[in-house]
Amino acid sequence: MTDLSFGFATEDDTATCAALRKATVDRLIREYGTGAWAVAGSVDGVRRSLRSSRILLARREGDVVGMLRLMTKKPWAIDVDYFTPVRRPLYLLDMAVTPDLQRRGIGRRMLDRALEVAWEWPADAVRLDAYDAPAGAGPFYEKCGWQERGRVVYRMCPLIYYERLLNVES
Repeated sequence: MTDLSFGFATEDDTATCAALRKATVDRLIREYGTGAWAVAGSVDGVRRSLRSSRILLARREGDVVGMLRLMTKKPWAIDVDYFTPVRRPLYLLDMAVTPDLQRRGIGRRMLDRALEVAWEWPADAVRLDAYDAPAGAGPFYEKCGWQERGRVVYRMCPLIYYERLLNVES
């Protein structure tokens, strides 16, 4: 899908981001039932996220079709002992693509753009977790070149940790 543009969310995008997350979560619930993925968030949650992170948006013809969040603060479910020691990690969270447009390259393009942003930040690595369940995106991250760093159970939720190294000196 070549007609995408990227930019960062502003306060004006909070309702759109919350609606996109809800649509994605609703699709996961329809396909896989309830689980840890069944939390969509809210407009207020997106607003709070804007204060602590940057939300990257993918737009097609002006409409938001994808989003992900980048932040420097370690999320609660990440155990850094599983990752390569670096000075400046970034964490990727809340990735979502409009359900009707999934499997068309939007997610991969968003991950590529997130890595470009991470280089500019500057960061040494980007880390994330995915559900280790049929509703999880682990196979997608592996296809996109992310390295698995470990499998854990956090608060009864099985997770897979992934990482992409950037500016790490050998």
